[in-house]
Amino acid sequence: MMSFVCRRIALSILGAAIFFCAVSRNVSASTVVVTPPSTTPCKNIPSYPTIGQAVSSVPAGSTILICPGTYAEQVVITKNLTLQGVGTNGLSGSGATGANNPVITSPSGGVVGNATDTFSGQPIAAQILVQTPASSLGTPIKVTLEYLAIDGSNNGLSGCVTNLVGIYYQNASGTIDQVVTRYQELDPSDFGCQDGFAMFVETGTGGSSTVTIENSSVHDYDKNGITVVGSDVTATITGNYVVGIGATTLIAQNGIQVSNGANGSVKNNIVADDNYINPEGCAAGSCYGSSGILLWDTAANGQHPFTISGNTISNTQLAIVTYGDSSGTADWNTVTSNKIMNTEAAGVYLDDGIDLCSNSNTATSNTVFNSSGSGVHIDSSCAEASGQSGNNTTVQSNTINEACAGVLLGNNNDNLVGGTGKQNTFYNVVETTYAGDSCPSGSPSTPARAKVRHKPLPWRP
Repeated sequence: MMSFVCRRIALSILGAAIFFCAVSRNVSASTVVVTPPSTTPCKNIPSYPTIGQAVSSVPAGSTILICPGTYAEQVVITKNLTLQGVGTNGLSGSGATGANNPVITSPSGGVVGNATDTFSGQPIAAQILVQTPASSLGTPIKVTLEYLAIDGSNNGLSGCVTNLVGIYYQNASGTIDQVVTRYQELDPSDFGCQDGFAMFVETGTGGSSTVTIENSSVHDYDKNGITVVGSDVTATITGNYVVGIGATTLIAQNGIQVSNGANGSVKNNIVADDNYINPEGCAAGSCYGSSGILLWDTAANGQHPFTISGNTISNTQLAIVTYGDSSGTADWNTVTSNKIMNTEAAGVYLDDGIDLCSNSNTATSNTVFNSSGSGVHIDSSCAEASGQSGNNTTVQSNTINEACAGVLLGNNNDNLVGGTGKQNTFYNVVETTYAGDSCPSGSPSTPARAKVRHKPLPWRP
């Protein structure tokens, strides 16, 4: 166990009382509490005045309980830990009563860079950084974050040098549960920098990561809500509320993005309000689109497909899109039982409810309302590393109400659309099925549909 000697020292120059704790520790994991200065601890166990001090002091495997209050600090974690917000009664989750809102905010001078992006080399200022030490990449640390709010207001960043991130797992594993991330935003004049991620999971050379992100509220981010990037990453993203800033001329946002060799599942999330307003008259190649759920060069295969199921996506340009390019593929996706509403047009482009610009996909039992493009598009316009997209795809038992076409068939002939007992159902569409990758003539709003250029991340514009 640990022994503590704490003294309150009055510093007249600051006019405040500060607790200093001398710690004698052994290697046994423990449970400690963090309490703001001049506040009664919410639990009668050893207490620290900041989260950072607790993290640096306790041994690996410990649990840090964080009392209600505001913590203006950046937290760096490099060992196995659990950080858990608690109420004034010392309990967590549904059992917490009284004040129940521990919030991590920007330090008074703003946030500073504390990590480096493994792909781009860009400095990252993470409010919570979970990072496996370079000497331990073969065994990623495991960190659980629960019942916390991370607020990026007053971050002090300007320009496009440093990327603001609410929670950043680098080569690390763990669980994020019942967490809030909000206001990971730059000044509106800098939104075009493509920075500002609410939650970011990333691996680099030699690293691996298995992360579950669940039951969390993600809103008022700049570029991306939940981002998972890199090989040897498996992410389970489930039950979250991910909401962009709505229709905007400032940036093309993505609600949930999985890319660059990552795999996993996206299930039962609510994703809304990612909608970029293009400059009037933008031409092919210069119009951009936002997405709700974007898979870009992922690592799924026949044995381990990527699952997108049970999500509700609304007021977003491309609700669900799988996109492979010359650097990889985005094949083998199972897209089932999602509800999609209002896929907005992006400038001169009509956007599909489900755009499968890859191969070997299955789209079943989805419902699409009011799509500016098609309900489901078997998209043959992507040149993946393995060849052209739009092959070996099954589209069955979907319901489409209001679209330029129920299913856009692309240009290939080896796909299965409908079938005995598994027919798609169409209402108020210009065409039920339509060959090619463009909406039929006579579609509302715009005469033709071409591929919208995505802006997923800074290093992949």
